[in-house]
Amino acid sequence: MSLSSILCVGFAVVALVHALGIDIGATGLAAGFYNLANQGVLKIIGAQGREAPGFHNLGFLVSNHAYETGLKSIHDLAGKTVAVTQIGAPGHYALGVVGEKYGVALSSVRVLAMQSIVNITSALTGGQADAGVTGVTVPTMAAIDRGDLRLIAWVGDELAFQDRAIFVTTKTANDRRDLLEHFFRGYVKGAQAYHDAFIGPDERPLEGPSAPEMMAIIGKYVSQPIEAVKLGIAYVDPSLRVNVSDIERQIAWYKGQGMVKPEVDAAAIIDKRYVVPLPEK
Repeated sequence: MSLSSILCVGFAVVALVHALGIDIGATGLAAGFYNLANQGVLKIIGAQGREAPGFHNLGFLVSNHAYETGLKSIHDLAGKTVAVTQIGAPGHYALGVVGEKYGVALSSVRVLAMQSIVNITSALTGGQADAGVTGVTVPTMAAIDRGDLRLIAWVGDELAFQDRAIFVTTKTANDRRDLLEHFFRGYVKGAQAYHDAFIGPDERPLEGPSAPEMMAIIGKYVSQPIEAVKLGIAYVDPSLRVNVSDIERQIAWYKGQGMVKPEVDAAAIIDKRYVVPLPEK
């Protein structure tokens, strides 16, 4: 299987995997994915990564004006305008669930769908939004370092969240088990090497002896400098285990918001022939 057969980008690839017959994809888990998968065309077969304590990926950002006028924590989001990339995207889910944790109902927040991280940053610095929930990229972190934005929380420190997964078409899951078993043997070796490089025994960030080499390899293949790679280090389970309980919670939450159809069933989407469940704590 060539590298071109493995497409690891955002939700836009889901339709391409289905339409073009690409073997394997990885994407952020969102309402649109669950609705499409429940039609019987896609299956989750493993974890691609997840939000976890100490790992800095999705963050709660606040404009300077909002911060200076009292928006200093998640407790203070009620009545504010909050930007996300898309309605039903992982950032939207994180906003809703983490907000509820701090007593802020999603109905009390005005949500703006901005389509991109760049647009969210512009909305915050330009006064269109008070806060945003988004991936923190190199340009975003530069804006924070310059004092153009404030970072008030990381999603990984607030929420156990299976926000990414490996998926295939149902036809591939049914008819190409040998290919998928070969894929997993290789991918698990890579996941273990990544885990050894960046994650300590307590499952929190810790650079091991192989971290510089691993960052150089990642930088080469994603065409990014080392500082960008360091910023994007996410938690990856060495066995690609899936937080099944969280996916069930996500689907229930999206149903409650009217973003996922009532008939969507996690059991029909998660392929137990391949998925290794993450033990519940």
